Amino acid sequence: MAASNPNHEKIRLQEQYSGSKKWLKWGPYLSERQWGTVREDYSELGKVWEYFPHDHARSRVYRWGEDGIAGISDDLCNLCFGIAMWNGKDPILKERLFGLSGPEGNHGEDVKELYYYLDSTPTHSYMKHLYKYTLEPFPYQDLVQVNRQRSKDETEFELHDSAAFDEGCYYDVYTEYAKADVDDICVRITAHVRGHKEGQLSLLPTLWFRNLWSFGLLAEKPIIRVEHAAEVVRAHHPKLGDYYLYFDPPQQLLFTENETNSERIFGTPNTSPFVKDAFHRALIQDDNFLEGNTSGTKFAPHYRFDLIPGEKVEIKLRLTRKVGLEDPLGASYVTTFQNRIAEADTFYGQFKKGDNVDLANIQRQAFAGMLWSKQYYNIDIPRWLYGDPGTPPPPSSRKHGRNHHWKTLNNEDIISMPDKWEYPWYAAWDLAFHCVPLAMVDADFAKQQLILFLREWYMHPNGQLPAYEWSFGDVNPPVHAWACLQVYKMDKARNGHDDKVFLKRVFQKLLINFTWWVNRKDHQGNNVFEGGFLGLDNIGVFDRSSYIPGGGYLEQADGTAWMAMYCLNMLEMALILGEDDVAFEDVATKFFEHFTYIAASLNDISEHWTGSWDPVEGFFYDILALPNGEFIPMKIRSLVGLTTLFAVMELDREKLKKLPNFYYRLKWFQKYREANQEYLVIDDLEDHGNILLSLVPKDRLLRLLHALFDEKEFLSKGGIRSASKIHKNPYVVNIAGQEFGLTYEPGESTTGLFGGNSNWRGPVWMPMNYLIGHSLRAYAQHYGEDLKVEFPTGSDHWITLEQAADELSRRLVSIFQRDELGQRPVHGESNRYCTDPHFRDLLLFYEYFHGDTAHGLGASHQTGWTGLVAELIDKSMW
Repeated sequence: MAASNPNHEKIRLQEQYSGSKKWLKWGPYLSERQWGTVREDYSELGKVWEYFPHDHARSRVYRWGEDGIAGISDDLCNLCFGIAMWNGKDPILKERLFGLSGPEGNHGEDVKELYYYLDSTPTHSYMKHLYKYTLEPFPYQDLVQVNRQRSKDETEFELHDSAAFDEGCYYDVYTEYAKADVDDICVRITAHVRGHKEGQLSLLPTLWFRNLWSFGLLAEKPIIRVEHAAEVVRAHHPKLGDYYLYFDPPQQLLFTENETNSERIFGTPNTSPFVKDAFHRALIQDDNFLEGNTSGTKFAPHYRFDLIPGEKVEIKLRLTRKVGLEDPLGASYVTTFQNRIAEADTFYGQFKKGDNVDLANIQRQAFAGMLWSKQYYNIDIPRWLYGDPGTPPPPSSRKHGRNHHWKTLNNEDIISMPDKWEYPWYAAWDLAFHCVPLAMVDADFAKQQLILFLREWYMHPNGQLPAYEWSFGDVNPPVHAWACLQVYKMDKARNGHDDKVFLKRVFQKLLINFTWWVNRKDHQGNNVFEGGFLGLDNIGVFDRSSYIPGGGYLEQADGTAWMAMYCLNMLEMALILGEDDVAFEDVATKFFEHFTYIAASLNDISEHWTGSWDPVEGFFYDILALPNGEFIPMKIRSLVGLTTLFAVMELDREKLKKLPNFYYRLKWFQKYREANQEYLVIDDLEDHGNILLSLVPKDRLLRLLHALFDEKEFLSKGGIRSASKIHKNPYVVNIAGQEFGLTYEPGESTTGLFGGNSNWRGPVWMPMNYLIGHSLRAYAQHYGEDLKVEFPTGSDHWITLEQAADELSRRLVSIFQRDELGQRPVHGESNRYCTDPHFRDLLLFYEYFHGDTAHGLGASHQTGWTGLVAELIDKSMW
């Protein structure tokens, strides 16, 4: 029998993580927006958007990173490569993606471009990107002005709403990368003119060095200069070494310096005319401006095409350490692309379990987005607070302003970002969810990401994990332990790696983080937790991390539920590690007992506690505790109450026999509580069958599921809504003479609460739906065929919890699937994705989805946690 073809991409992964070859030295690590970030803000009042706007980005040097279109860089962002273009009509080159700043957008910051991640292998041995460029002038002013005029009650004005793509006339610009070796990268840029109009297109594949010399971080200035041959330049860097860029013959070679145009930005004379934005001047104002300049720190060959309708042009380049290649763009170049594309097909073929082409396309683009969203991220808080040596110091107010309590934070790594334009900075709980789909294709990278955030240069000395750069001290839900467990299990199931060393590494640091939660977020020491906003932005009637009306504090059902889930995650890890090391049995007991206390507090009603569970309405609510001892339930039916489903775990009795000390303690503790008439968490602890640990007793579970699967409440065509539809009738509460309220909003947020660009008052959010489905399967494992639920509520259609989880997965995946009319719910009412063959198979993985129609909302490329759809397809759809 013939041997099967080797999976070359898997071999490359093995070489990477064994240390034999650095396949991840180069990747899509270039940010898509460095301007308007906290890192680049040196203003006195912390006005991030105003200090470094898009209009400055082409002319002003960045301190902490770089950005570009379809770009790559080395893992320290020393040398960068990206695509610039010009349609002959715009006032500026298209060097970076345009979008609205937070204050400009009627729903916050928002990229206003059309681009798509089409493919990537985990080692980035092959990558493909599509950018759609306007043939007519790009509507910069219209996008700003129309959105500025719209209220929060109106939809956003998008690029496809303008006249820019009318008549189906535009450019499709594809950028592909294929690695011949770890430091030998073939680049192919292909441009098509679509529609019936002719056009002029300039393409500038741009190579440049990040400017570190101006900040005293690089003693020797790097340089790019022409070599002896006409179509090659040498890029020399004192630390990175030499790279050579080979390219097809262009019309001209453009060189300048990656230096700030001080005259334009600050009104002070430039020491040299060769500044960062010189290419704009050379193409748009003065063709001869850069003539004769043969070196610099920024370089681009300029290709200009006059295109007729339907025409296609191609540019070949190669970035490599190899000097003096005789035919760099010839046969070996062509073969490299052919092989890498075939190998990518082989690698992703392992996930196909059927012949559904549409599902395969959805899953592969989801993976591509996950992998393209890796980014070089750098911030050193002491250096950011106090300034670089030899440069003007930041304003003194910074020493007591944003993030000044995080002086130990020093990040310089490749990190999975939520979105490289809208959120080009990490978010702790986003990253935890990213690691699930990432573990499917590269478990080692997922494990490294999880370990990274527990390292001392991320975690605060007090044990808190950094949330995000706008406020590292904000509190994200504690899902890190959950993610560590999932990645461990996936790696074991898929790859046969029982990596308990990884579990031990994260367990020790998670203990510190758990202790921080217990010490800092349990106001009364009663195991009911406050938590703060917990990433759910505007889900409450007021800002849950700010001043609480009436001077009280908020006992949060979701904060408590997250902590119960955290306990069970740590318990499960301890039990796994306890199989080989008896020392972990003691700490397993600790987390079991702590979970019991939390479950009792959330469910119980006592003299000094009203309880989160409402027995009449059958739901868990936040409780506002006022100084006078009064407890006011915030009766909002939302994800706040549904998070209580997440804390569930089945204990395998056979495995417990290997942990006798823990099992003895568990039985003793349960009998002790029973004898003292305290709340029982385990309903049945006989000596047969497995044991269910759940925050929600069975009778309350059934009532929650009744609401969960009710299409008049939470269940929508695209998954579980973040707030019940019953709140179409506004919920209003009076606290200390003030009225606060909440209305079901299935789409964009109509309030500015917590920034106003994310809405948790009705839309469908993929990560929370994923956790709900995960919990349903855990309950199903225990109850099996004995427990059935009506799905949807009122339909008289009864199914098991496993089947309910599958049905929920199908609804989530259906957001992206083409229906019988050729339309995908994710694209809303846009006919272009249905009628234009060059849009038909393109997907966007939005931040969240409309609670009624399932069309995409928020950050359009937040492939991060929405990339979970790839795992849902793998688990439920084939």
